Amino acid sequence: MGNNILFICGTLNQTTQMYSIARELQEHTCYFTPFYLEGFTAILHRMGLMENTAVGDKISKRVHQFLAEKNVLVDPGGKRDNYDLVVMCTDLLVQKNLRGKRLLLVQEGMTEPEGIRYAGVRLFGLPRYVANTATFGLSNAYHRFCVASPGYRDLFIRKGIPAEKLVVTGIPNFDNVASFLKNDFPHHGFVLAATSPTRETFQRDDREGFIRKVMEIANGRQVIFKLHPAEQEKRSRREIERLAPGALVFQDGNINEMIANCSVLVTQFSTVTYVGLALGKEVYSYLDLEELKRLMPIQNGGTSASHIADECRALLASPLPKPASELPRTGWFSGKIQSRWLQEPRLNGLGRA
Repeated sequence: MGNNILFICGTLNQTTQMYSIARELQEHTCYFTPFYLEGFTAILHRMGLMENTAVGDKISKRVHQFLAEKNVLVDPGGKRDNYDLVVMCTDLLVQKNLRGKRLLLVQEGMTEPEGIRYAGVRLFGLPRYVANTATFGLSNAYHRFCVASPGYRDLFIRKGIPAEKLVVTGIPNFDNVASFLKNDFPHHGFVLAATSPTRETFQRDDREGFIRKVMEIANGRQVIFKLHPAEQEKRSRREIERLAPGALVFQDGNINEMIANCSVLVTQFSTVTYVGLALGKEVYSYLDLEELKRLMPIQNGGTSASHIADECRALLASPLPKPASELPRTGWFSGKIQSRWLQEPRLNGLGRA
């Protein structure tokens, strides 16, 4: 007899990763739930203040549609409560009904730079979601944490996460970027700008400056803007139409295929920067490209889901661990506040200059 496993979904990217892992565990009964809230965050959601997050109606609607198309078992909120293992795609909020169960955390993608809000979480105990993905992994509530690369393992250890919990498995969706080269996207040789929902998560965003920089980089070449699904589409389109007339704008579509066909990739704070770097594209980003090369998700031919499934089996076979405790607050700041000005592409193999 197999075990009952609950997969907690989030964005569509996180959901497809969870689905990939579940497909490798067909000897068990797998259930899925869209991400759910409790307490103060549930109140914010009812007030309509969480729309631009993974629990917002726009994103959750896509997740529900995906789960319906795959005809999987859905248990909203994990209410069955008889799960032998829970697989999570984020620990920025760990729901109370998950405590006391075997928990496995899977890295979704890039973690944000450690800025002022990260320092507030570490020093003063603010809720982890205040600093978004910069505090990914800091709950310590899980018993195993599957990460993208040795570089990320080192990063999480530096942040105080116990080394024995960390396993380098690679992460689905970013472990076989060469597969994106075969696609049906009709455009080629363009400059692709991938935006981030920084304003929607209450961060500073000089969007006008970003658009102008993209057009400067393009220097007359075709420009395509790929908006993040959580962005306010109408506002972003108005800005692009005013500052970049003639540019194409997509909010939907497979951005990985767009990257495969572009000549230049310009990003703000996006995991897809890794795709551009791995494919040898000329890349511009707010992020430190040297650091990204060190953190690059391992390319293992798309076998990360299988490796993560093996970690699930190992955790299921072990005695139920004791509940983990929160990481202690730090009296020091473990990272540096990183500059967010757009960097030029490096001349060291990270991208074509």
